[in-house]
Amino acid sequence: MPIIRQLDQFPAALRGGAVAIGNFDGVHAGHRRIVARLLQRARELGGPALVFTFDPHPVRLLRPEACPPPLTWTRRKAQLLAAIGVDCVVAYPTDEALLRLTAREFFDSLVVEALGAKALVEGPNFYFGHDRGGNVDLLGEFTAAAGMTLDVVEPVSLAGELVSSSRIRQLIAAGDVATAAVLLETPYRIRGMVTHGAGRGAKIGFPTANLEAIDTLLPADGVYAGRAFFDGQQAAAAVHIGANPTFGEQARKVEVHLIDRDETLYNQPLEVEFTRRLRGVQTFASQAGLIEQLQSDVAAARSA
Repeated sequence: MPIIRQLDQFPAALRGGAVAIGNFDGVHAGHRRIVARLLQRARELGGPALVFTFDPHPVRLLRPEACPPPLTWTRRKAQLLAAIGVDCVVAYPTDEALLRLTAREFFDSLVVEALGAKALVEGPNFYFGHDRGGNVDLLGEFTAAAGMTLDVVEPVSLAGELVSSSRIRQLIAAGDVATAAVLLETPYRIRGMVTHGAGRGAKIGFPTANLEAIDTLLPADGVYAGRAFFDGQQAAAAVHIGANPTFGEQARKVEVHLIDRDETLYNQPLEVEFTRRLRGVQTFASQAGLIEQLQSDVAAARSA
């Protein structure tokens, strides 16, 4: 899956297709409905299906204090979109010049001239241009005048609530990764770099990879069943997020135990998916009590 970041030499083979514009954070069920229509329009046109997104999220520049933690990083987003059929992702650099474009300028310079789009597919809450000056009604006027089609795809509802990135963040922040996976249609995943820790886990038979430099939302503190991905391999994992009160540590950490594996991963990237939350963070009166609980956690994670 190619990720294009500049449009000054946009490949001719990617022009003349269908385009969906948005942040697509998480690539959840609502986004997937948009992509399904996008693919339909691309097939009808005999052209490519493109997703045009922003890196970073515009809110990070406009109101950094209000910018929510992301659910996906750019490469992960592209992987998820490629898996459901998207041909190319444009991760356009968000800068002051982009944010100053009026709705008309955004449409003319990016959608028409740079991308050569023949069809647009959006959700009903799509806004574009300076100060969010354009909405789907204005977009409909622009596309009609340009001889393009516009599909406005209704959002997805589950259990009576709309599927949205903000709802998924709430679920993850509460530790409900199982429900979040239903809305995402795939397990939630984070990434980080493996660093040296205190080494206590290895001494009691449960070595862990300490994960730092995580740039997406962390689930609530607790122990989770999950899966780790590293160096083209994967393994079942038990993941502890939070402090280690048994040892008097208050710093929040992410520790990943690879089940039935013995890997040295220091200074390497590691990705972790969350299947379900097993329990909260506990304080144990003895090392024996801790080991007994860890054995139970690993058994539950192995079968999750």
